[in-house]
Amino acid sequence: MIAARSVSKRYGQKEVLTGIDLDVQRGEALAVIGPTGAGKTTLLRILDLLEKPTSGKVFFNGQDTSASDKLRLHLRRRMAMVFQKPIGFNTSVYNNVAYGLSLRRERNPNRHRKVLKTLEMVGLAGYEGRNVRTLSGGEVQRVALARAIVTEPEVLLLDEPTANLDPVSTAQIEQLIAKIIAELGTTVIMATHDLSQGQRLAHRIGVLIHGLMLQSGGVEEVFTKPKTREIAQFVGVENIFEGVIAANDEGLAAIQIGGGVIEGLSYLEPATEALACIRPEEVILALSPPTTSARNHFPGQITKIIPFGPVARVEIDCGFPLVAMVTRRSIEELGLAEGKEVFASFKATGVHVIKRQTE
Repeated sequence: MIAARSVSKRYGQKEVLTGIDLDVQRGEALAVIGPTGAGKTTLLRILDLLEKPTSGKVFFNGQDTSASDKLRLHLRRRMAMVFQKPIGFNTSVYNNVAYGLSLRRERNPNRHRKVLKTLEMVGLAGYEGRNVRTLSGGEVQRVALARAIVTEPEVLLLDEPTANLDPVSTAQIEQLIAKIIAELGTTVIMATHDLSQGQRLAHRIGVLIHGLMLQSGGVEEVFTKPKTREIAQFVGVENIFEGVIAANDEGLAAIQIGGGVIEGLSYLEPATEALACIRPEEVILALSPPTTSARNHFPGQITKIIPFGPVARVEIDCGFPLVAMVTRRSIEELGLAEGKEVFASFKATGVHVIKRQTE
């Protein structure tokens, strides 16, 4: 439905986007994730036809959007964008939501019906007469979403839709976005630095770092099989070990690292320099040598425990530093504490191996 081909954007001497190639299918939800300053907002503004790329092209249903300004305006009316800090007009909720329909000269009976139906969908039925300036941040964001979807756009672009909201408001907005995707079938392109949000809402993920689209694919693929060290670090792979393939037995590779040998699935040839990447949640801790089928077992000593709500980040010295993510309940049941001796294990399938030359 939307295709970006070799899209680059430069402001003066600063290149914000470089050679972006991206395809978005009709009805799918794509999350563009990346750190602050990666170029996510600029990419959304180009896809929404608010800005023109310095080079490259954007196609909408196969049409070259640079063909004419008249075509760009026509195509823009088939899209809608909600900004990170949405502007609420100093008037009623009803007038805010009806604004886009008024610009399109929608007849009043039909306009009134659409506004009320949309307000009900976003959970703001009965707010029609309230001035937007009196609403909470979460409510203003829902007004902005209502103002966008009331025009029935084919594509909805969202720039950090929950960046400035409290957890309760964030959950409400996410539920609403999921509803828009599921019930309306709207194509959604969302920029976010919230990794878990991208996982929850998107069908596919694009990783944008330093203005480069470094990887795109399914949620599971991006978060468990990152292509580079930089992507792995960004998506939460805390255990990244430099090593060399010592042996390979039909796809079961032994990677020699500084503090021992890690086994993982890879067809890299022996003597190849590699990175062994293990997500913290793949590491299992026990008080005695494990009897599981996991191929990787290491004795170690806990050096630090950092609680994060229902889970905790556990750092272990196994001759090399290893990080595990463990539930608070498991910590209590096992009596885990700093200085305690434990056994850490993880499966070969939980080890993602990257050839170092491709970093």
